[in-house]
Amino acid sequence: MDLEATLLSVFIMYLACGFLAGALIGCIGIGGVVLVPLLVYFGGVDIKLAISAAMFAYIISGLVGTFIYAQSKSIQWSMALILFIGAAPGALLGSWLVAVIHADYLKALIGVLAVLSGVQTLRGGVKADHINTPTLANIPLIGIGTITGVLSSLTGTGGPLVLVPLLMWLRLPVLVAIGLSQAIQLPIATFATMANLMAGNFSWIIAIGLAAGISTGSLIGAKVAHRLPTATLKIIVAVVLTLVGGFLFVDVLA
Repeated sequence: MDLEATLLSVFIMYLACGFLAGALIGCIGIGGVVLVPLLVYFGGVDIKLAISAAMFAYIISGLVGTFIYAQSKSIQWSMALILFIGAAPGALLGSWLVAVIHADYLKALIGVLAVLSGVQTLRGGVKADHINTPTLANIPLIGIGTITGVLSSLTGTGGPLVLVPLLMWLRLPVLVAIGLSQAIQLPIATFATMANLMAGNFSWIIAIGLAAGISTGSLIGAKVAHRLPTATLKIIVAVVLTLVGGFLFVDVLA
C-alpha cells in the first residue's frame, strides 16, 4: 500500500509539472523551458531522462495548441510547412547530441537560451501587432526550423523557446509567432521521441504523467492567450524566460 501511495504521489507530481508547463506553452508559446528544471530540481529526475520524457509530452501539447490556434486562425500554414522541413532533421541531430553532452552543459545551455530569448523579447518592445503579417523566404525559414529543431530537442524545450523570440525579432505578430511555435512542436517532438526510444533513454511513467498534465494546461493556456492584450503577452514571455534562465545559469555557475 505504501508503494502504491508513493507511486501515486510521484505520478501526481509529474502531472502538476506538466500542467504548469502546458499552461505557459498554451498561453505564451514558451513553457517547456520550465518543465525540465521542475523535473530535475523538484522531482529528482535525471536531466537526460527528463528531456526525453518532456519531448514526448510536447507531442500532446503540440496537438492541443495547434488545434486551438488553428481554430482562431492564428497559424500561417504556408510558413509552418516550410519550418517543418528544417525542424525534423534538426530534432534528430539534437536528440543524438543529448547522449554525448554532459548534463551541466545542458543546464547551462537551457539557461543561456532562456535569458537571451527573454532579453530579445523585451528589446522588441510591446507595440501592437502589424495588420499584415510579414512573409519570410523559404531558405531562411528552413534554417530557422533547423536551428529550432536542434536546440529544442537538445535542451528539452520543445521548440517555442527558440522560435517565438526569433519570429518576434523578425517582426511577426506575437499570436502568429506563438501559433507557429505550437505547430512546430509536432515534428520536433515526434522525431526526437523516435530517436530517444531507439536509444533506450526513456521513461513511460514520467512521459505519460507529463502528457496528461500538459494537454490540460495547454488547452487552458491557449484559451487565455486569445483574451489577453498583445503587450501583456510579450511582457509575460520576457519575464518568464529571464527568471528561469537566470536561475539555471546561476545554479550551474554555483
